[in-house]
Amino acid sequence: MGISDSPFFPFPLYLMKLNYKTFGSGPPLVICHGLFGMLDNWQTLAKKWADDFTVFIVDLRNHGKSPHDDEFSYEAMANDLQEFLNDNWMHKSHFLGHSMGGKAVMQLALMEPELIDKLVIVDMGTDENKAGHHLIFEALLSLPIDKIQSRREAEDHLTQFIKEPGVRLFLMKNLTRNPAGGFRWKMNLPIIHESYEEILKAMPGASFEGETLFIRGEKSGYLPVRLSEGTLQRFPEANQLSFDAGHWVHAEKPLELCEAVRNFLL
Repeated sequence: MGISDSPFFPFPLYLMKLNYKTFGSGPPLVICHGLFGMLDNWQTLAKKWADDFTVFIVDLRNHGKSPHDDEFSYEAMANDLQEFLNDNWMHKSHFLGHSMGGKAVMQLALMEPELIDKLVIVDMGTDENKAGHHLIFEALLSLPIDKIQSRREAEDHLTQFIKEPGVRLFLMKNLTRNPAGGFRWKMNLPIIHESYEEILKAMPGASFEGETLFIRGEKSGYLPVRLSEGTLQRFPEANQLSFDAGHWVHAEKPLELCEAVRNFLL
């Protein structure tokens, strides 16, 4: 039974062909980025893991070069990932998801556990998240993207709202030139903003019995020191590692993360 046929989802979900890159050979590993991200955020680590795995990094719907659609939910993202496995002749795969991507792959694991080998979740749990991106949305939505003439103009505007250079650089990776002139966002910003409450929601009450590793950024606040009761009920075989990092563990502690994930998966 496919996700779109499940009693959890009474209406068919639109299947989306995700943009992706692949590296290496061996057992498959699919990597999913977080909110406002794209596959390139994980390319450096993907190439390192390619020594042991066939690594697929994907752009989730409404992000990067993947198609845009008005439907933006974890159910839809999980359905896309199931279709991605089918398209690439994979019956089962390891999955790694960061932040929003972590919830997307947890959704897939809870709905279709037979598709998951081992699961790695980077700095995200199953509980409902507190809203914390309002300033980012204000900065992005107020940018006169059809009028700016340079990336410098865009950064000057974002600096009024976002003081951290690393966060501005991360967000500006979404900015691209229009062939006819000017700029546009790669991501579907209006739909992401409209669906923000959906992105914050808790995971459904099913469970995944497979091996799962939660990796916590100690400075981020997304995961508690000990996994919550709700997370452990849904992922009873879960273990957790903590790194001296913020939410973007893969950017701050790439070597440590690389080794931890390799040791867990092999």
